[in-house]
Amino acid sequence: MKTFHPARKRIDVSVGDSVRIIRELQGYSQNGLARLTGIPQATLSAVENDRIDIGKRRAEQLAKAFKVHPAIIMFPEYEGDLIQQAA
Repeated sequence: MKTFHPARKRIDVSVGDSVRIIRELQGYSQNGLARLTGIPQATLSAVENDRIDIGKRRAEQLAKAFKVHPAIIMFPEYEGDLIQQAA
């Protein structure tokens, strides 16, 4: 296996950005994700626009819907072993 070389960081990604990016990559609308998670669409919009903190419970609900570890959502800036393990 080739040696892993992480890409250079080019932009900062907020928690809200990570939620929006994952949601869009998985093909969910905010309304569809709201139905799936029970989180109101207005709350999802506020999270994605960094107007409110995501909180542990919402992060867990979203992680379950996205089928990812909650840390992927809550710590998008993390560049350590977690990213390599998730790949």
